[in-house]
Amino acid sequence: MSQTIVVKIGTSSLTQSATGHLALSTLAALVETLTGLQKQGYRVVLVSSGAVGVGRDRLGLTERPRTIALKQAVAAVGQGRLMRVYDDLFSTLKQPIAQVLLTRGDLVQRNGYVNVYNTFQQLLKLGVIPIVNENDTVAVDELKFGDNDTLSALVASLVEADWLFLLTDVDRLYSADPRENPNAQPISLVTNMEQLEEFQVKTGDSRSGWGTGGMITKIEAARIATGSGVRTVITEGKFPQNLEKILQGEAIGTQFEPHNRPVNARKHWIANVLVPMGKIYLDAGAVRAISQGGKSLLAAGITQVEGGFNLQDSVQICNLDGQEIARGLVNYSQEELQKIKGLHSDKIPEILGYEGAETVIHRDNLVVSSSLSITGNRQQGTGNREQATGKNFSL
Repeated sequence: MSQTIVVKIGTSSLTQSATGHLALSTLAALVETLTGLQKQGYRVVLVSSGAVGVGRDRLGLTERPRTIALKQAVAAVGQGRLMRVYDDLFSTLKQPIAQVLLTRGDLVQRNGYVNVYNTFQQLLKLGVIPIVNENDTVAVDELKFGDNDTLSALVASLVEADWLFLLTDVDRLYSADPRENPNAQPISLVTNMEQLEEFQVKTGDSRSGWGTGGMITKIEAARIATGSGVRTVITEGKFPQNLEKILQGEAIGTQFEPHNRPVNARKHWIANVLVPMGKIYLDAGAVRAISQGGKSLLAAGITQVEGGFNLQDSVQICNLDGQEIARGLVNYSQEELQKIKGLHSDKIPEILGYEGAETVIHRDNLVVSSSLSITGNRQQGTGNREQATGKNFSL
């Protein structure tokens, strides 16, 4: 079966830093490279930033929009212009493309997630290169991916990609920002995320003034993607031709090795797509039971509940210090959990007046902290008594 690659290019690579104008030479090289890979048998998806940057340039704005309404308006202006340029360039090489605009809201419902998956599969089967961007024109804060690095990692997982390329304005990952620290050490290979702590990697924000991401968002994207079995590469966007060299085995950029263990797609969806609607705090015994035993969460281990969540909402699971140690889909609302927290399961019918689920969160709908793309929260946690089985979706 042919390999699938996802390529994400940022605004800093697509535009000229001094003026914000499109870097047409880079765009042309990218289009030629992706078309060539497509003809070699690769299935290609492009995640492209740049709508807001192009819109700013088109409207003559000198500063990044500060309000949501203005940003959405500018994105609406820029997205059409950006796609026209892509269409002109790809059409010259007789390569069909498709525009796919997403918000997190398109993916938070399981059926929506599956529908998006089916659309991508059909486009790739037809030999089309989908060009993906966050739908900035309609997205609101609570349903935003936040940056296209995260979006590209989720798309790579969704389409079951073999490779994710993050094209940026530096040639690879360094232990510090090489533009500020001449002693910054290059990092060619990352076999696990803990390795970055050993390198004492320091990350910075985008320097172009036109983009939204920095190196930290790329590392988080790599965490999500590698946890789904996707090899991830950070490399310089000004030289798209390097993609083919990397695929041929050349050591260019920084590569993040994927995890070989089986990936549970449902738990990936819970961990990285859904927006938590509340928090559940656990005692120490419950923390040990879930983190070490892979067990379901029962009401007996719950000490406190926060948020206005409902049945089947995603919630954060925290220890007594407030550190997030897991996420999951709850079988009870916040109001119901307030009544049954700390109680054994056999007391639930008496308190609620009906026979509810024995578990507050079943192990199949629970993802421990090692599977979450959350920097710093690596303490293990949560749970209760039920025997655990099945795949562990763990980063």
